[in-house]
Amino acid sequence: MDIRHRGTALALLAFAIVLFLAGCNSAQPAAPSVSIAKLDSFIESSETQHVAEEALGKDAEILARGDLAKNGSEQLLVVNRAGGTVSSSGGKSKSPFTILSTRAAILENTSGKWVEVLLCDEHLKNPNGYLGGSPVARETGWRLEYTNDPKQGLEMKFTPADAIMDESTGKTVFVRWNAEAKRYQSLDSSHERFLNESPTLEIPESVLKR
Repeated sequence: MDIRHRGTALALLAFAIVLFLAGCNSAQPAAPSVSIAKLDSFIESSETQHVAEEALGKDAEILARGDLAKNGSEQLLVVNRAGGTVSSSGGKSKSPFTILSTRAAILENTSGKWVEVLLCDEHLKNPNGYLGGSPVARETGWRLEYTNDPKQGLEMKFTPADAIMDESTGKTVFVRWNAEAKRYQSLDSSHERFLNESPTLEIPESVLKR
């Protein structure tokens, strides 16, 4: 073989080796990349869980999050669960989700500070006092049923656990955001009129995060 043919053969061999190596590299799986969206979601979840625990302790559970009142502010529905789920239809719009709880609260992010805008312990309270017509649950806790309407926002139905079998006694109260009063209030039996609060010396609103 003369020098010219030998050079051509070497060139073809080198070209074939390059193609082979390129094919091997392309077959290797790409290194997984970190999802920024998932990372941000994890950070936000950790932050809101910390806020929930400051309000109701280590066993605090966030049931709903977002613009729950349709007032443009982020809110959290937080509970201390007393037992398992009673019934569920997925927790979506107009689908009731029901649990047993010992305490519940709604926390709102206002200008970077988390404040308590509704508290349910033995009584139902907002920053202005006890909710009108609300019952008392001293030791048995509450059955909480809530729905998230796309227009009206979050509506909650509170029934003392010891009155679950007898709702005709008037011990169930409906609570929803009053856009005019700018706070959560109870509704009358027609579900059309908001009830005024009863005065109290205790102001339940408290700054949870600075």
